Amino acid sequence: MASRVRDAYVRKPFFVDGGTDLVSLCRALSQRGLTDALVRDGDRIGVFTTTNLRDALLRETPPHLLPVREAATFDPYSVSIDDELYDAMLLMLRHRIHRVVVREGPSIVGLLSQIDLMAFVASHSHLIALEIAEATDQDELKTAARQIDDLIADLQDDGVRVEVIGELVGELNRRLFQRLWELLAPQSLRENSCLLVMGSEGRGEQLIKTDQDNALILRDGFALEGLEAITAAFTAGLIDFGYPPCPGGIMVSRPLWCQPLSGFKDTLKRWLFAAEADGPMNLAIFLDAAVAAGDPHLLEQARAHLDFLLQDDAAYFGRFARAVEQFGDGGAWWSRLPGLRGRAAAEIDLKKLGIFPIVHGVRALSLQYRVMPLATVARIRALVDEGRLDAPLGRDLADALHCLMGLKLSNNLRQMAAGQAPGNTLPLSALGTLDRQALRDSLAIVRGFKQWLGRHYRFDLL
Repeated sequence: MASRVRDAYVRKPFFVDGGTDLVSLCRALSQRGLTDALVRDGDRIGVFTTTNLRDALLRETPPHLLPVREAATFDPYSVSIDDELYDAMLLMLRHRIHRVVVREGPSIVGLLSQIDLMAFVASHSHLIALEIAEATDQDELKTAARQIDDLIADLQDDGVRVEVIGELVGELNRRLFQRLWELLAPQSLRENSCLLVMGSEGRGEQLIKTDQDNALILRDGFALEGLEAITAAFTAGLIDFGYPPCPGGIMVSRPLWCQPLSGFKDTLKRWLFAAEADGPMNLAIFLDAAVAAGDPHLLEQARAHLDFLLQDDAAYFGRFARAVEQFGDGGAWWSRLPGLRGRAAAEIDLKKLGIFPIVHGVRALSLQYRVMPLATVARIRALVDEGRLDAPLGRDLADALHCLMGLKLSNNLRQMAAGQAPGNTLPLSALGTLDRQALRDSLAIVRGFKQWLGRHYRFDLL
């Protein structure tokens, strides 16, 4: 409550002339999705709300003949944008009102409602979602995007579970991408395409902004002049919002990731059978695709074609899953975690050695058994429910993944506080005794899972 009014969601003012009749005013409010307006009547400023409307309807004068000046409340209570939220809350409680006018100097900059004030106290996510939905340009979207990192830090400090943070941030990111796409893409493009987010973003497991993985499937036969400029602007916009470009170029601004549906189907076939070096990695990223905007049937058709191509190719499933062995653990260092002694400067890559083997191993099983969820833990539950994975192993994998994600998040926040770019490398000296033990146990689960995958897919025969 010591936060300032400017930190909360202050709604932009909607002014009307005092001579406007109530019917015209209500029509304007409906078009804008608002429930209140500021009334200018000469030198006076008033507020008109649904409460005023209720009282006005009880009068003998028909609403279309009643000017708003006769129904509004003038000389409303106000606060400065630099006042503490506590002051605004006390003002509302003391006078039993639901909104106050917000001023910056002599100027009125908006209205602060009781709902928005309490939402700010309860969760910044509600306010960020509102700002995204009501953004009219990229600068306003950028402001909302920059607040997501602060939200993550606040939730982590409050002890919110990492999987809950991931789901919440993932939803906000998708709303942000959708709104940016709406600002940039004409309606014809939005109706004839499907904007995808992929990788950890598609699974809802990307917390701190580390890169962007996105794609665009176009309806066959649809063409739009200037499409390249629009996709380039989308990529540039996300970079400006703090989402770094994908090092592998997996972005809508690249031709490979912006194709008609028929082109994507051909590309999927090449990734499966043409022995392209990046084929398995690209396929893995595509398997985590989720719709951010547009026609979801385009993604459904692409995924159905992939399932048709694979059928029951056991050999391919094994080769695909074997990527979990891409990053070895050296077989020794992890066992020494509890007593670092002279190895206090040692570092590990949490993604390569812990998170990736779980995510990709579960993704390979999901591909083999046609499991539809995208989030790793949801995939684990589906595999357990179908009898493809033992319940104790599924439980351990989910716990290990959440532990590793939590350690990575804490490390990323420390890096950002120190002015460093967030990364996957964790210095072991940053861990306390309990975290070192949790890391050791999690990596032991990862090692056991890799061995289980090796037996399941017979890596020794590949």
